[in-house]
Amino acid sequence: MNSGRAAGFGQHGSTTPAFMTQRNEPRIEISGADGVLVARLSGAWTTQWTRQIQAAIDSAFAAQSVLSRLDFDLTGVTALDTVGAFLLARRRNEMGQGVQTAITGATEAQEALLDHVNAIEPHAPVAKDTVPWLLRPFDRLGHMTTDALGDVVTIHAVLGRAMAAAGATLAFRAPFRFAAVVNQLDLIAFRAVPIVMLISVVVGAIITQQSILQLNNFGVAIYVVDLAAILMLREVGLLLAAIMIAGRSGSAITAELGSMRMREELDALKVMGVDPYQVLILPRMIALLIGLPFLAFIGALSGLVGAAIVALVYGGIPFDIFLDRLQGALNMQTLLVGMVKAPFMAVIIGLVATNEGFKVQGSAESLGRHTTASVVRSIFLVIVADGLFAMFFAAIGI
Repeated sequence: MNSGRAAGFGQHGSTTPAFMTQRNEPRIEISGADGVLVARLSGAWTTQWTRQIQAAIDSAFAAQSVLSRLDFDLTGVTALDTVGAFLLARRRNEMGQGVQTAITGATEAQEALLDHVNAIEPHAPVAKDTVPWLLRPFDRLGHMTTDALGDVVTIHAVLGRAMAAAGATLAFRAPFRFAAVVNQLDLIAFRAVPIVMLISVVVGAIITQQSILQLNNFGVAIYVVDLAAILMLREVGLLLAAIMIAGRSGSAITAELGSMRMREELDALKVMGVDPYQVLILPRMIALLIGLPFLAFIGALSGLVGAAIVALVYGGIPFDIFLDRLQGALNMQTLLVGMVKAPFMAVIIGLVATNEGFKVQGSAESLGRHTTASVVRSIFLVIVADGLFAMFFAAIGI
């Protein structure tokens, strides 16, 4: 049995005669000089001889260092299949850009197979990371900066397309999809009311409890009403609502658009002559513009309810005194400062969610990555925008 396997090289059909085995065994003969070589291939370059082909390639080119041209002569090749063509194409591509290569002596069928395989096989090996490890943080920072600048451009493009869709609706060149807006308003705003109220009550209670502990040291615990009112109406109520919308609705928008892109539904809409921005983006943007101010107001009131309860328990401030002090601490300017910021934050959340959704490729991993990026970037930009508004209002004395 052992002698039979040796005669047949352990391949399929171990009963192959010895003279057939020697004739079909793949070989490479190198000839030439001065960096110009000819590799004469012979034998069967097929799946059956994969190990022998790879061994012949490694042996033939092991000592060749400086080359300018290499021709592969296939005149002696008795058979060629996809595996042999792939190994040959990979060897050609591994020679590098400085070496000219050519195929000679191939039959028409062999040339067609080689052309097909060469179109699939990458034409250059993947470059290794040559950045020194000390510079890799800066290299990564550079890539992140480039990606961020690219996102700025694409977000502006999304904004422009959305404004064009809104303009077409205002000019009566496109229908206003009232049903879609109401549906999105229900999903984005109305169904988010319970969670926004709950988290606002908790945060308002925490702020009041910590403030009372400090203000009691100075005997001015009553001023906790002013502090809670201004914080909840100007900053915290809106910020909590915006963060909740970014995490809840922003991720949903990205996931919906991303899954539609994966299933090529967006392309199908374009083929039918329907603008995706008109039917998908504009209703969601309008719902965000209406829903976020509404949720911010609900969140601020809920936070004040939590503040009133804690003020009674920890500060001994009755509800009637809390309400009287609240009436004196609040004015229309305080309310408007918080409400003015809401539409801008809604636009930020909508643009980031839409941009990330349109960037999804054809895999579940890509969908998850861009959904996560949508939430993180939306929350970050919302907080940055709130800080910029705070500095602006402080500069103009509001």
